[in-house]
Formats: sequence, C-alpha cells, structure tokens
Amino acid sequence: MIETLLNLRSLRAQAREMSIEDLQEGLQKFTQVVEERRVEEAAAKAENKEQEAKLQKYRDMLAAEGITPEELIALMGDIPKAKKKRAVRPAKYKFVDENGDEKTWTGQGRTPKALQQLLDNGDALVSFEI
Repeated sequence: MIETLLNLRSLRAQAREMSIEDLQEGLQKFTQVVEERRVEEAAAKAENKEQEAKLQKYRDMLAAEGITPEELIALMGDIPKAKKKRAVRPAKYKFVDENGDEKTWTGQGRTPKALQQLLDNGDALVSFEI
C-alpha cells in the first residue's frame, strides 16, 4: 500500500479506478494526516530545544564554577545503586534425576520434573532435605 502512495505511476493507475469525489476525500484525509504529523514534529523539536537550553544552562553553571563534566561524572559514579541483587538462596533439597545426575532445589518456584516424579511415586519431600 505504501509503495502505491509513494510511486507516482502506481498512484495514477489507482486513481483512474476511483471517482473524483473519492480522490477529493482521500486528499483531504491525507492532508489532515500530514498536518497532524507537522504539528507533532514541531512539538518534538520545541521539546528538544527546551531540553538543550536546560543542558546549556547547566554547562554554563559548571564552567562558571570551574567544574569539568568529567569531575561531575566521577562524582555521580560514587552514588550507590538503588537496586541490588538479592543473595542466592541455598538449596534445601537434593535428589537424583532420571539420568543419574545429582540435582538440588531451593524449594522456590516450580518443582523440578524429576523431583515431582519421585514425589508422585510416593516419596516424601522431607526425605530429600539437605
């Protein structure tokens, strides 16, 4: 569809099959879409310009105080991160899977398939505790 709109020959061929009224309606809608897009672009440019003005204000303030951007970045690196990874949970259960490999499970999340099969066969979960 977009190829038809952007290719003059294809557009002319499609236009031959349409009435003048349909072409006029399409032109109005297309014009409206283009105008909406212009307004969006202008708003985005204004927002970017405002952001750049704020950044320039802070650059000027730093320069006036004799602080380099590198010094500021180094200072920002000293700020501790807000989110830390939680500690790894220790395993609570130990079992042997169908391949004969010894596996462990913390008791969190879905029960491993091999352990679930053992439990389904009548084994008690407490018998696998570490």
